[in-house]
Amino acid sequence: MAKRVFLIVLDSFGIGAEPDAPAFGDAGTNTLAAIAHHPNFKGERLAELGLFNIDGVTCAQKHPSPRGCFARLREASAGKDTTIGHWEIAGLLSAEPLPVFPEGFPRELLDEFTAKTGYQVLCNKPYSGTQVIRDYGEEHMKTGALIVYTSADSVFQIAANEAVVPVEKLYEICAQARELLTGKYGVGRVIARPFVGDCADNFTRTPRRHDYSLEPPADTMLDVLQKAGKATIGVGKIGDIFAGRGIGETIRTSGNTEGMAVTLALADRDFEGLAFVNLVDFDMLYGHRRDVAGYAAAAAEFNDWLPGFLAKLGPEDLLMVTADHGCDPSYTKTTDHTREYIPYLIYGQSIRQGINLGTRYCFGTIANTVCDALDVPACLAGCSVWPEIRA
Repeated sequence: MAKRVFLIVLDSFGIGAEPDAPAFGDAGTNTLAAIAHHPNFKGERLAELGLFNIDGVTCAQKHPSPRGCFARLREASAGKDTTIGHWEIAGLLSAEPLPVFPEGFPRELLDEFTAKTGYQVLCNKPYSGTQVIRDYGEEHMKTGALIVYTSADSVFQIAANEAVVPVEKLYEICAQARELLTGKYGVGRVIARPFVGDCADNFTRTPRRHDYSLEPPADTMLDVLQKAGKATIGVGKIGDIFAGRGIGETIRTSGNTEGMAVTLALADRDFEGLAFVNLVDFDMLYGHRRDVAGYAAAAAEFNDWLPGFLAKLGPEDLLMVTADHGCDPSYTKTTDHTREYIPYLIYGQSIRQGINLGTRYCFGTIANTVCDALDVPACLAGCSVWPEIRA
């Protein structure tokens, strides 16, 4: 039995197209392969955990004696977005994809939004978050209308200059939008996107982003663990993704570097349960922006962070490293997420080493393994691999 589990999601770190990727427009995508040969990439510590020994991974040499156990996981849910991916990691399947709005949101919905919030709307198109403030930021500052936009993902994003709409007011507006966006308009996330600056040349997004997610429709791993009296700590945007459900403590972070620092500090804390960490920069800063060099450098930063973290783990601790979907930075047909297998690396002093767990169907494999390791009975989607790896 484990005392602490550290589950780290490298947001969008896919390892190759799933069999149904063509149905999602993602044939041939492979996030890991896209970065593995870039000069910025470093992966020797990840290799030691078994990353390159996973089924189907051919972009680097297999490690002769990996320290971790490893598997390739295939998504069972009908989607490739952040919310559905994390819900499935936590043992909840989604039979239907969340709605997307490639032509923008219907006028009737925006009229309701204006009536509820008192604000008019600019843009209403799929857009890059950095480009949209350059193109619409000055008009927003002149008129006070909010910049509403979406993407290929299931999101309703609201950008506002902090000098025009204070951050707390923007959060209030997003909460009101979340109340409207249900049923056929039930996007996965409403996202507050504050920015600063006084003209298009210097507009900059701030780290005060905040996500308002749909509440999970059923219990997840987090609910199960919390009801069993275990600690459930969400780091990064985990609290937002699960709408706070089942999370005893939320620690928000500004990006990967702070997320890793927080996780390192948590390793010095005495608790029994789960620390669930999301490192968002892989996806937000590099995947969607199709920045291979930046993505490779982010992977190198995580790789170099690992030894210091592993040194802090006790005999009853487990590290699990995974992803929630792909976002191949070399795939230029779209800037959307990509339908890919995800890695599942497991390391602990008290479990077996070098076990190839093969390819498993359902990200919920993770939820059940976490609950098994913490000795908490669960009835969630997926099957535990704990019996195969415990010493």
